[in-house]
Amino acid sequence: MKRIGFIGTENSHTDHFIRLLNKEERHPGYRATALVGGESERNKTLAEAGDISTIVETPEDLIGLVDAAVICTRDGARHREQAEPLLKAGLPVLMDKPFATTPADAQAVIAAAQASSTPLDSSSALRFVPEIAEFAAARESLRELRRLTVAGPADPDSEYSGLFFYGIHHVEAALEILGNPVIAEDQQVDVVRRGDTTTARTLIGDVEVEFVFVVPGDGFRVPFHAYLVGTGGIEAKELTLGGDYNAPLLAKFVNVWETGQAIDVDRLTSPVNLLSAIAAAL
Repeated sequence: MKRIGFIGTENSHTDHFIRLLNKEERHPGYRATALVGGESERNKTLAEAGDISTIVETPEDLIGLVDAAVICTRDGARHREQAEPLLKAGLPVLMDKPFATTPADAQAVIAAAQASSTPLDSSSALRFVPEIAEFAAARESLRELRRLTVAGPADPDSEYSGLFFYGIHHVEAALEILGNPVIAEDQQVDVVRRGDTTTARTLIGDVEVEFVFVVPGDGFRVPFHAYLVGTGGIEAKELTLGGDYNAPLLAKFVNVWETGQAIDVDRLTSPVNLLSAIAAAL
């Protein structure tokens, strides 16, 4: 049995992962067995729902008790401090979005994983929604791409590192649609904020890329949308997250863990580099 510990249990994604592992047994031989954060009411509820017997105080307490860890902490600025000790101890880590909030933190986490030859992965769930594959299928008919816009919810003033809490979805979706181009730390961006809307524009290859971040209001849903323009046509789609939107992320991590797949450094660092440039310009 492969035992998995969970860090950042305040995040509802933890409920999803525990359901997939312990209730529905989507991955036989893998099970959520430990929670970090002490005997809080939240952890007691999760433990009862998932039949989990071990609750510890700190991420380091997982070492020797589990075989891997999932970090769901809402504030990506804390991911490095939580992941590094585990990676150095040889525990595979799945990092829920965002992977990190600075290029330096992203590189440090990757270095820790590489030094110990330990599996590491992270993704936005938007990379796996059906519409992303539909955009890829439409690429040939669109011919030469000219513009891509991704819009959705994000708050520059969020307590969870501003735009990174939800804005990482915009960025990872855009890079997936464009075939995962490599983005350097010095990517040039133009950013304008007007009230509840922040717009960022940049050039990736020959494609003008625009991100529209809208602060949700009370009772006001801001769906994710993508709009792709080519010389042969236009594709526009809402990016929909179903009830199992975290399932592909977990399945990918299990595969990375089982196969010992090499870390895709550019795929992990490029979104952080781009959103860091946007946050700095803002």
